[in-house]
Amino acid sequence: MPTASIGRSRRSATSRAASGPDAPPKNTMPEPTHAAIFDLDGTLIDTYDAHHAAWRTACAANGIELTPAMFAWSFGRTNPAIIRRFWSDEGRPEPDDETIERVAESKETDFRTELERVFPAMPGVPELITGLRERGFAVAIGTSAPRENLELAVDRLGIGDLLDASVCGGEVVHGKPDPEVFLLAAERLGVSPNRCVVVEDAGAGIDAAQAGEMSSIGIISTGRTAAELVHADLVVDRFDVLRPADFLRLLDGH
Repeated sequence: MPTASIGRSRRSATSRAASGPDAPPKNTMPEPTHAAIFDLDGTLIDTYDAHHAAWRTACAANGIELTPAMFAWSFGRTNPAIIRRFWSDEGRPEPDDETIERVAESKETDFRTELERVFPAMPGVPELITGLRERGFAVAIGTSAPRENLELAVDRLGIGDLLDASVCGGEVVHGKPDPEVFLLAAERLGVSPNRCVVVEDAGAGIDAAQAGEMSSIGIISTGRTAAELVHADLVVDRFDVLRPADFLRLLDGH
């Protein structure tokens, strides 16, 4: 699988062939003052079916029946948190680290296999991110997913050169609804949290944005409801209706 280039330097892109005494000074692009941070699963790609199939298989292999409520709770959360919750729901002792790693690795391998077979990209992703960059936004992905999943998705979406940073579930101590993943993304972008807009499809992600004092946009993707996104500043039913102006209005308080 090809590895996507994630996190292009905004400043280095401005100083290319120009040289000599009359050339403009290098590395002069101003630091961004606002940012868009995107969740991955259910936001940039519709992974509901692939995740459901992979979790169902992983649970069955461990003698657990995946219920709709269990699967719905998993949205936006890290694998260790999900696996501990599934074991707890079955009245089992908390799984050790080796068990968590084994179950998570098996589940994610199945998930990526399915994603390689069918890649359900949300329409309009490159176009929106390009438009945001043209309006001075720094852009990042903040996801609970493993790095391998992110690299696969970014490669298939063709947006590696449009991203300034990314944060994955394995890089944070606390998963959503804790704001750590989004706060770290903002830090890597060099943008104040209150000048960031988070785009999410899960209630845990919207709550994480709110806890990080960021504006938020909720997307009602497959398996989600508007009620789950009640704390979002803006709720839409499709990714491709979003425009850069929506992000600017949220930051301006309109």
